[in-house]
Order: sequence, then C-alpha cells, then structure tokens
Amino acid sequence: MKRKIPEVLTAEEQRAFLRTFNRKAQTGLRNHAMMRLMLDAGLRCGEVLNLRTRDIDWKTGKIHIHQGKGKKDRVVWLNDDALEVLRQWKAIKPESDLLFTTLKGGKINDRYVRALVERKAKQAGIEKDIHPHTLRHTFATDIYRESKNLRLVQKALGHSSIKITEIYTHIIDEELERGMKYFRKICERY
Repeated sequence: MKRKIPEVLTAEEQRAFLRTFNRKAQTGLRNHAMMRLMLDAGLRCGEVLNLRTRDIDWKTGKIHIHQGKGKKDRVVWLNDDALEVLRQWKAIKPESDLLFTTLKGGKINDRYVRALVERKAKQAGIEKDIHPHTLRHTFATDIYRESKNLRLVQKALGHSSIKITEIYTHIIDEELERGMKYFRKICERY
C-alpha cells in the first residue's frame, strides 16, 4: 500500500513560522516553546501537551517521553537554543506538574494547538496545508537530510518499524528529482 508523502516546511518557512510568535507575551513564549519541541525534537502534539517538567534534564536537554504513541517510551535531546526557550517558559509558567498549561494552569486542548499551527502558518505566508504533525514530519526530514541515517530517524520518532520511517527517504528523492530536472533545464540552454 502506497503512503502519501507528507508535507514539510523548508528552513525558511520554519524560520518565518517561528517568527510569528510574540515571545514577550506569556502565551507567545509558551506557544513558541511548544512549536520548538515539535520542530526540534520531533514530538507529537499529544506528547508535548503531556510533557511534565520533571521529564526534562534541564542541563543536558535530554527529554524522556513516557507512554508515547503505542504506549512506548523514548528519549530525545534538544539543542541549546530550544532548551533555552523552554527554560524561559519554565521560569514564568503557572504552577503545574505539566510543562505546558493554560495561563490558569489547566490542560491545553490539542484542538487549540491545531488551530494555532494553522493560523500561524497563514500569518507566516506559508501556503501549504500545515498541521501540528507537519512539524514532526519536518523534523524527521531535516534529520534524515543531515544524517542519511534512517535508523537514527526511526529511533528519534519512536517508530517500531523501519517501514514506517522509510517515507522520509521519498521526500528526499522528490527533492533530488526536482533539482535534477532544474539542472537539466539549465544545461539545455547551452
């Protein structure tokens, strides 16, 4: 059965998307931090919303994902920039065991995150159909593009089967095809 190749954001689209958040406002900083976790660590929306403050090693950036999809645990790491954004949010967040909450300390609904991603993508001028899982696909594509290591991507995403992860090789193949066709057009001019 052929799987649909997921939509991903380019590096410029990622930067434009993240720039839409007003990090000086408490909700803007919180929302920016949630998006960074999806883009920089490949977390699912539900994993972000269920993340607890104690699940993060605040010195190393190591994150323990407990009971992710399929009730599987996994470990991922954050880069220093994303970890700093999380530290900033942690310093002002409402009192709660959960890392991300409403301003009153309640649980955030995943529909809120879905609407937020769609709204901010439009605000950034991104014309693609973007959802929270698009950020996870973008992370996976970026890590595969840099490492060319499918097993690394599989482990980072917590996939039980490499077959599921293979979809990201097709994204890179499409980019190669577009690049080679473009190159051929340039060469035909000479």
